[in-house]
Amino acid sequence: MSRPGTHATTPARREQIVRAALASFAQHGFERASLRDIAGRADMTHAALLRHFSGKDELLLAALALSDADDEQMAARIAASDLPPRQILGAVLEEEFARPDYQRSLLLLTVAATDPDHPAHTYFVGRRERLRTRFTTTLLAGDGDGTALTADERVTLVLAMIDGLRIQTLLDPERASIGLLDAFMGLIGAGDAPSAA
Repeated sequence: MSRPGTHATTPARREQIVRAALASFAQHGFERASLRDIAGRADMTHAALLRHFSGKDELLLAALALSDADDEQMAARIAASDLPPRQILGAVLEEEFARPDYQRSLLLLTVAATDPDHPAHTYFVGRRERLRTRFTTTLLAGDGDGTALTADERVTLVLAMIDGLRIQTLLDPERASIGLLDAFMGLIGAGDAPSAA
């Protein structure tokens, strides 16, 4: 007899369930989303859902991984376009910010996951380090264009700017805040290499 979470599932069915979880988390937030709601969105029973995933924590981690994969595909598509390299990050964020429910959910999760006991704490720490490495080796590579900031300090400022832009865009979606990113990059001596969020 298999325990919950170990039931065999096809990749397509698993993705359907995880996308249902993403939608539920975006609408209700992780804390308020229910397994019954996720099961309903995936057109299955609560009991059937538990044969595929052991619970909401496992679904959250799977949903975050799927969201990362979606973001990577989007970033690769934008990076392959004719945009000047320094505008690629802004274009990625513009597409992300077009999904306010997702942005709100991501911000709430990020804050909650600062608690080391949160199920997504390790994920968000790892995500931050991946972004730091990517930005340091691409977008923020070089000597800082004469600024007194180290690459590590510049990447901290960029990540803080992105988080701040998420909040400002949610509060005032009519204001074109993302355009400020390019000016900010110039102020901190960002290079012209492409990168993605």
